[in-house]
Order: sequence, then C-alpha cells, then structure tokens
Amino acid sequence: MKRLFPSTQYKKDYKRYRNNPQKVAALKEVLDMLASGLPIPAEYLPHPLHGKYNGCLECHIQGDFLLIWFDPKSNVIELVRLGTHSELFGKNK
Repeated sequence: MKRLFPSTQYKKDYKRYRNNPQKVAALKEVLDMLASGLPIPAEYLPHPLHGKYNGCLECHIQGDFLLIWFDPKSNVIELVRLGTHSELFGKNK
C-alpha cells in the first residue's frame, strides 16, 4: 500500500471541488487505485507530462477534471494538482 501525500496546492485545488459529490467519488476511485499500486485503466487516459510538470503523470477523472501526481517509484505518491485543463495549464499559470 502506498501513501498519498497531497501538496499544498492540491489541497487548495481540492477545496474547489469538495462540495461536488460526483467528482469527489470519481476522484476517490482513482486515489484508491494509486494507493493500492494498481495501474490506472486506459479509460482515464493516463499519460506522462512534460514542461512545467515534467516527470509527473496525469489522468482524466471525469471529462475535463484532471489529477496530476508524481510517483517516484517509492512508497509515497505526491498529489500535485487537481482541476480543469485551463486551471492547470492556462497561460496565466
């Protein structure tokens, strides 16, 4: 079992979505897979990132609701960001 470590920015991002039970339930499913060390299924479109988030992985929780995490192949996974494409990759970010 891996330990999930939420970054400060992830905690701020999560606060925007915590009152949306559908998004929170879908997020919990993915977080459970990460903690269990299971691969993220292809329907979530998991892929590595480049640029600002080089070395991190991203998946689509629901449509344009994304999770970015860093898995250094240790027992800790850092939850980096949570949000939409424009929130995470917008020109002002």
